[in-house]
Amino acid sequence: MKSDKEKEDGKKKASLFKRIIRFPHKCISMLFKPGTLIFNFIRNKVKESIRFELIIAFGVCFFVALMVFAISDNYFSRERQGATIDYSAGVNSIYNRADFLLNEITQRKIDSKNLTSLNEFIHDNGDYSDEKIIITDLEGKIIFKTVNVSETEIDIYNLIKNASNLKQVNYSDGNKDRKEVTVFYPLKLKDTRTYLIVKGIPDARIVYEYYRSQNQFLALLIAVSAFILSFMFITNKKMKYIQEISKGVDEISKGKFSFRIGKKGKDELSLLACNINHMAEEIENKIESERKAEKTKSELITNVSHDLRTPLTSVMGYIGLVKDGKYDNEDVMNEYLDIAFNKAEKLKVLIEDLFEYTKLNNEGVRLIKSQINLNEFIAQVVDEIIPICDENNVEVFKSMPQESIYAYVDSNKMVRVFENLIINAVKYSYKPGTINIYLTKEKEEAIVCIENKGDNISKEKLDKLFDRFYRLDESRSASGGGSGLGLAIAKSIMEIHGGKIWASCLNNNIRFYISLSVLNVNNE
Repeated sequence: MKSDKEKEDGKKKASLFKRIIRFPHKCISMLFKPGTLIFNFIRNKVKESIRFELIIAFGVCFFVALMVFAISDNYFSRERQGATIDYSAGVNSIYNRADFLLNEITQRKIDSKNLTSLNEFIHDNGDYSDEKIIITDLEGKIIFKTVNVSETEIDIYNLIKNASNLKQVNYSDGNKDRKEVTVFYPLKLKDTRTYLIVKGIPDARIVYEYYRSQNQFLALLIAVSAFILSFMFITNKKMKYIQEISKGVDEISKGKFSFRIGKKGKDELSLLACNINHMAEEIENKIESERKAEKTKSELITNVSHDLRTPLTSVMGYIGLVKDGKYDNEDVMNEYLDIAFNKAEKLKVLIEDLFEYTKLNNEGVRLIKSQINLNEFIAQVVDEIIPICDENNVEVFKSMPQESIYAYVDSNKMVRVFENLIINAVKYSYKPGTINIYLTKEKEEAIVCIENKGDNISKEKLDKLFDRFYRLDESRSASGGGSGLGLAIAKSIMEIHGGKIWASCLNNNIRFYISLSVLNVNNE
């Protein structure tokens, strides 16, 4: 059994071993962390900016082109071998032997009368067998020469004149003419001053040279082709996306406003596609709105014509009867005139409603706002409509909070809203029936609900209730009453007040709602 101390030591060693094992991983992670950060930064930039993406693509393609140029240049290069005749080694050999001979004569301290001993040295040294060796006095008279020399006198002046050019003769680069080399030195003998002249034909040797023949134009052409191909490959997706955007714009320009361009990436092209899609959607909505407006305009003309013609026909008919005297007595005449007058009143109401609706929708109305107590305002409107409710056997119940709720509105316009809604509820309520009016406050809004029981209204019809000239009675009979503009006028008034109006129907419970901003008042 191990003791606790041994177990503790074992744990420490294991912990130390784990740290030692993890240390290289931490070092590697720290080394690669800056590179990872740079890579992520570049990748995000490439995704977000097409300009940055093109710069990176250009850099990659340029690097590829350089690599291709280096490989192709090396591939098309050829090592070639050339042979040339070189006399430089032979010339140097002549000069070296002349220097050696000069040093040897100087060391031997030979005088001009004992130059025959020099023949023995030259004869013994086979290196001088091909050279002509001459020693002259200062006047150019030969005092010593080897057997292979035919000259009897040397022109010292010309020899000195051309001495500077003796070493400049080019015997390389394929020069095949073996020219005689003349080496000229002043020589001091034991008893006099002389000149040493050594002449010789340099030996030739064949020199083999290796050089590379290159075709850089072809390598450059391949590198440029590689740059173009790699650039096309890298930018292929973007070019296809640009073509897709172009095709989308072309489709939209043909009137296909429902066409949408797919969003790919987060760069400027993606933003352009989103803007084009938004533009197409806006145009589509505007065209649809214009179609609806045109349709509504046609319906308006039809409805107005119908609603004006019906009472007008009745008015003209009954007045025509009176005019032609087609009545039995004065009571019948008065009855005809009463009917014509009632029809004329309905005609007047219709024209006034139409005029008010047009004025509200064309922003031709000016609101005269004031602070009103909604509790008292609704109670007063209901009291004024009680006689109409009694005539239709309908009771009205109000539910108001104890707290007074204030709003800043045009009271005359709001009276029209509440009257239209309550009369509409009276008209379509079951008889006998009840109408409930609720006033509540929710946060910063006052909510008014007018509820009655009547025939169920479908969702399709419910959405059209606030359209102009819409009636639940599709036969548009005059007995139904109303111009079909009451709810449309109420909606327009609420909109210019910045409020809301909507309706709901659950089974036989029909509710109309009004929402207005609440005015905070400290003291009533």
